[in-house]
Amino acid sequence: MTESSTPPTTSETSATEAAASRATASDPTASDPPASDPPASRSPRAAGPYADPTLGIPVATSWRGEPRHRLVALGDSLTQGFQSCAVFRTGLSYPAIIAHELGWADSFRHPSYDGCGGLPLNLEMLLRDLEEHCGRDVDWWEVPSALFRARRFMDKVEDYWERGPGASPVSTTAIHHNLACFGWDVRDALEKSADVCRRMIGAPQDDFVRQMVGDAGERAALRTLPTRPAAAGALTQVTAAAALGEERGTENPGAPGGSGGGDGDPDHGIETLIVFLGANNALSSVVQLKVAWSGEGYDDLRRKGRYTVWRPEHFAAELDELAAAVREIRARHVIWCTVPHVTIAPVARGVRGKAEPGSRYFPYYTRPWIDDDDFDPRRDPHLTGEQARQVDEAIDSYNVSMAEVVRKARRAGRDWYLMDSAGLLDRLATRRFGEDSSARPDWWSPYPLPDELRALDPVPTSHFLLSEDGRRSAGGLFSLDGVHPTTVAYGLLAQELIEVMRRAGVEFRTPRDQRPRPDPVRVDFARLIRHDTLINHPPGNLTSGLRIIGWADEALDVLGRTLGFGRAGK
Repeated sequence: MTESSTPPTTSETSATEAAASRATASDPTASDPPASDPPASRSPRAAGPYADPTLGIPVATSWRGEPRHRLVALGDSLTQGFQSCAVFRTGLSYPAIIAHELGWADSFRHPSYDGCGGLPLNLEMLLRDLEEHCGRDVDWWEVPSALFRARRFMDKVEDYWERGPGASPVSTTAIHHNLACFGWDVRDALEKSADVCRRMIGAPQDDFVRQMVGDAGERAALRTLPTRPAAAGALTQVTAAAALGEERGTENPGAPGGSGGGDGDPDHGIETLIVFLGANNALSSVVQLKVAWSGEGYDDLRRKGRYTVWRPEHFAAELDELAAAVREIRARHVIWCTVPHVTIAPVARGVRGKAEPGSRYFPYYTRPWIDDDDFDPRRDPHLTGEQARQVDEAIDSYNVSMAEVVRKARRAGRDWYLMDSAGLLDRLATRRFGEDSSARPDWWSPYPLPDELRALDPVPTSHFLLSEDGRRSAGGLFSLDGVHPTTVAYGLLAQELIEVMRRAGVEFRTPRDQRPRPDPVRVDFARLIRHDTLINHPPGNLTSGLRIIGWADEALDVLGRTLGFGRAGK
């Protein structure tokens, strides 16, 4: 595998596939057309993932002492640890997993969202509640009563976070190390602070029909971003990280025997900074099944919610601002994570077979509970294969821009790296590549799962998660929202980042005596499997529950309101 240094200019797709895609794109039955014409076509990266995180550019480094903060993360729901439509167990996010392997878990600060299954709505807890009261199998005539039960559960969650204990202000004095906020794109990370979020939260409304926590993303951010003293309320994700970077040069009470010897780094307050932003500049396209290309106001907090995909030039402009801000953060190592191809996520399921032999795309993408035989493009929400290809190509352009940011930084002597999470997901894509050898590009090879995951039956895949007789029968890499990883899949992301950190010379230590760990440093996947309830004990009603999620989404717009994070209203 090699990295692509420049944006490709010729289409990787065949002429026949392009014609088939254009045919579905021009289908007069297609709904929700783009708000404007798509950008000029650019092909996916034919050369494959970015295999070398240094992009082949050496950087001479010399460090003194040990930074006070060994790990800080900027990001969105993927970094916060979001699962099954909720941020809940943040102690199992990928940054927390890395902190555990660093031997630094006790010092790693992150917010908690323990009440009522977290924010906005925990689908796993909802299905378990339905299983307890309705049994594993819900026949079609029982669905109305199951939905009534679901409404009661949703009402309880809404009350907790809008009017109950979850609505109480959280006084955050020490700045968290995981600063990620779900639903945030690059502009949000640059401009939103606790003060801004307070102003954006509207008066609670107890809506009997659309029972969902209002302004859930802003409410969650108030538990992540600093709020005390009063001046701290103006800190964004980026400037909060910069404040941590300024905490340097003092004695570090960290572990004896470590590389720092107890002395603080006089130049850097942060050892490793992870930046994983940009997915929400394209994710709404598959969540809403609507492609609306960015236009005027894409960089305005109040106006950008109308767009579901950022044009490459708009994303590049946002990224340049973010890179300039990150350069001001005193971090030894900065790891930038590329944007994954959101069209692989099973929340948008390809139907009616591949567009043609050798194609990576399906003619249509719709909800996972709609069978191929039942799908009707005149009735069901969907994207066309051509739209999915355009979204992928936009993301490829995002990642080319991100690689250029890292390339320029390394040439300027900064110890910045690129971790290709897009390439990771591509190698895990079961339906796109794993089950269709004719669609595999020359660079593709299956991702080598760790032994602990390969020993599971069935082996986890990117299919939508299903269960049978109380056991997982399909999927395992995506949680119940079809977008966010399960705990073990977060472990895969942590493992890839650990490899980059070791490349940067970061020392991993045993938690008790803080002795250096020898290479290779491996994530404890046995521990993650024990904690991953979707892997070891999924809800027993997942197959019938999928129908319930589908009905709830049609009646209550569950996915749009929990995964869209209210973007249309911001």
